[in-house]
Order: sequence, then structure tokens, then C-alpha cells
Amino acid sequence: MGCLKNILRAVILTLAVVGFMSLGGNELVAGLIHNYINPSKDTLLERAQKVGDFSEINEEFDIEKAAGIMGYNAVVAEHKASGQKMFVVESGDKAILTQDDIKSDNVEEKLKKAISKVKYQALSVDDIKVTKHGTMNSYGKEVPFVKFEAKIKKLPIGDVGGIISVAKTKEGEPRLLISANEKDKYSQLISDEFFRKIK
Repeated sequence: MGCLKNILRAVILTLAVVGFMSLGGNELVAGLIHNYINPSKDTLLERAQKVGDFSEINEEFDIEKAAGIMGYNAVVAEHKASGQKMFVVESGDKAILTQDDIKSDNVEEKLKKAISKVKYQALSVDDIKVTKHGTMNSYGKEVPFVKFEAKIKKLPIGDVGGIISVAKTKEGEPRLLISANEKDKYSQLISDEFFRKIK
């Protein structure tokens, strides 16, 4: 249950980042990061190798960060034109969610229970619902995903939409895949294009 709590923290963090970035926060953050540290694309790709092979990701996407987040190795990317965010998280031995969890009929209940245990002062997920089960390709295989919608309190963004998926590397290690944007701007085509390029 602790692992599920961590994934929900990551989902909430993702939703917060999407909201902040949609308000123009990306210019502020980009300026601060650029002034503090400005790794080259090659450096980011090298760091990202711990999570997967991102070398085939096309120019539509920016890999913004490849670092440890909440004890996990993670890669954060953005679709330049839409601002849609993609997260790929390597959980190591601490499996956050499994493919069976994603395929199950009660995945929504698992998400709700975990969110109810996570308290954030600056952000509150009022409601999360799974709207669709599907599959896409990533790490060279077909993987399951659930599409979700959530209402966010304490941020002007309001409603977000996206997907949560679990892929496995050639070595069988799980990778949590999250993609999110404002509900009306979320595109499954963008998610499919990004995640299928990861090997």
C-alpha cells in the first residue's frame, strides 16, 4: 500500500506541475533552472538511460529532467506545442503499480484510496475517475493503460485528464508511465507517439 501511496503522490505532483506550467510557470522554472544548471540534451539522455532508451524521441518533445524524484529515477518530458507532460518512473524493487493493477476492474478504487491517504496543503485532488481502459506500445511491447480525469482544488487549472500505465523493460523491470494535461487539451495521440519511442 505504501508503494501505491507513492505513485499517487507522483500523480498528484504531475497534476500540480501541469497546472503550474499551464499558468506560465514553465518560463519561470526554465529561467531559474537555466541560470542554476543547464544540462545539455546529451547529458539528459545519458541520465535518462537509467530509466529507458529515449534516443528516438523526436523534436516535438523536450526531455526536461532526468533525476531522482521521491526516491525513484524519473524522466520528465513535455510536448512543446501542447504543454502535455509525460513522466516515466523507474521504481526498482518498490513496484508502484503492476500491469495487473492497471487491467483490474477496481483500479479506480485503488487510486481513490491512495489519494485519500495523501494530504497536500497546496493541492487537493477532489475527484479522480477512470474513464477508459486501453493499450498502447512502449518498451517494444503492448502495455495496458487507464485514462483518468481528476478535479484539482486550490489551483486555477481545475480539471485534468491523462493516462497511467505500466510497461516492462527487456529485463522485466516495471516502468510507470504517466501523461497529463488540462482535460480539454489532453491528447492520447501525443502519449502514444512519445511512449512508443521508448525502448
